[in-house]
Amino acid sequence: MKKKLYLLSIMMLFTVGVQSLKAQNPLVIDKIIAKVDNHYILKSELEAQYQQYLQSGQANTPTRCQLLESLIIGKVMLAKAEIDSVLVEDKRVESELSARMEQMEQQFGSTKNIVEAYGKTIASLKDELRSAIKEQLTTRKMQDKITGDVKITPKEVRKFFESIPKDSLPYLPSEVAVGHIVRLAKVTRAQKDELLKRLLDFKKRVENGEDFAELAKIHSEDLGSGKRGGDLGFAKRGQMVAPFEAAALKLKPNQISDVVESEFGFHLIQLLEVRGQEYHARHILLRPDYQRLDLTEPTHFLDSIRVLVQRDSLKFEKAAKLHSEDKATQDAGGMLLDPNTRALKMPLDGTMESGLYFTLDSMTVGTLSKPIPYRTEDGRTAVRLLFYKAKYPPHFANMEDDFQKLAMIALSRKRNNAIEEWFSKAKEDVFIYVSDEYKDCKILKGGGQ
Repeated sequence: MKKKLYLLSIMMLFTVGVQSLKAQNPLVIDKIIAKVDNHYILKSELEAQYQQYLQSGQANTPTRCQLLESLIIGKVMLAKAEIDSVLVEDKRVESELSARMEQMEQQFGSTKNIVEAYGKTIASLKDELRSAIKEQLTTRKMQDKITGDVKITPKEVRKFFESIPKDSLPYLPSEVAVGHIVRLAKVTRAQKDELLKRLLDFKKRVENGEDFAELAKIHSEDLGSGKRGGDLGFAKRGQMVAPFEAAALKLKPNQISDVVESEFGFHLIQLLEVRGQEYHARHILLRPDYQRLDLTEPTHFLDSIRVLVQRDSLKFEKAAKLHSEDKATQDAGGMLLDPNTRALKMPLDGTMESGLYFTLDSMTVGTLSKPIPYRTEDGRTAVRLLFYKAKYPPHFANMEDDFQKLAMIALSRKRNNAIEEWFSKAKEDVFIYVSDEYKDCKILKGGGQ
């Protein structure tokens, strides 16, 4: 079989979210182009993925045949998961769905804006996402089962590097090392007072005899638990965010907390039951309007940090560990990682996030930016301070400077081989149909184009 970019294409199955809901091409006459047992692949799915690759600007865009084969492999994984009883709990699906909906709400500012953007009700959007999320989680679980034991050794990395013809060594673009300190936008006093007043009113209504669950169904902005009357099920200690858990565990069964603020918003919590190291609670969550958050305080705060670092009164890495509100980079002294290789060096090219790329273009190595408005990966409003730590010139790949990148490529190929071997056997256990339109792809004959 020829090289097919298995993992790269399969990972596209895992990025279901806002883009997947928009992926509609009115010029494509939709039809079923492949089937694996009871799982279908539509032409619109294939075209949507192909267009996403084209728009991403990545080199070596895979062909439609390669993408179709990856989609079929994903469906075979789903079919085999059913045969092998590889299941994903509904609770996990709902948790992931809640996280996706929360991210969308933060990006759009409100559920009303989401409805207007897509022309669909929240219930319809959730139904679409729920099915896709369950598929992607199941596929991921099967992929982990197939490749979970695949490892790569330094010896194998060197062997892979030495197998590359000298005149075919990749020429890597300039790379940079960049750090940031992030401060989240704050809820205005007026918003906070408004949310506190509403939640305290809910508490009073429950104390006067109204049903907590009914109020949660109507008013809670936790889109996952709201439909269940705010019920979060049993949680182990340490599983919930600290302010929520601390407040919940101070309560007696059926008692209601005062208003609790966490990174997710403002909660009214009712403890239902404690069982050993687990506790069962429900809540009503209200979120601030993310379009009305105040950037004044975090901007002033980062200005003062900038002055201290420039005066060498405080090292940037220490400032990030002490003050950054980006948990993903805080412990690493604020240093950003390449999203593909997880390395500290990031390519300074079109694959870099555009806002970061253009900001660095106006900076010199060793300098700090002014506080810049920033949208976090989960859609939250923030401000950040950038530190341009280092720049590395373009060069041909070598073992000394690029071991981590080479290891990632070698590991990916080894995993590809494991999936290829698995697929050659698994395809015999399921029914696979590919329409004549794609017969030249020769997917089932081991000759994907």
